[in-house]
Amino acid sequence: MFTYSTKGTCSRQILFDVDAENKMHNLRFIGGCGGNLQGIARLVEGQDIDHVESLLAGVRCKGNTSCPDQLSKAITAYKASKAETAEE
Repeated sequence: MFTYSTKGTCSRQILFDVDAENKMHNLRFIGGCGGNLQGIARLVEGQDIDHVESLLAGVRCKGNTSCPDQLSKAITAYKASKAETAEE
């Protein structure tokens, strides 16, 4: 499970799994608006991470970011960590 610490949102962390086909699973937000974030988790379940990343990037709320925007940043960080692992 990948864990990302958010910046500038009510949620504090984002946790998710990615399968071998680049599909997102088990998305959880720690903190934040429970109903909205559960809805986002259900909508992205089984979706391609590249699609989710591009779809949610730039969604703004307070602080010039949002929980969806932070999810796109979490996916970017996940992909960077995978690239680093592949280089080793």
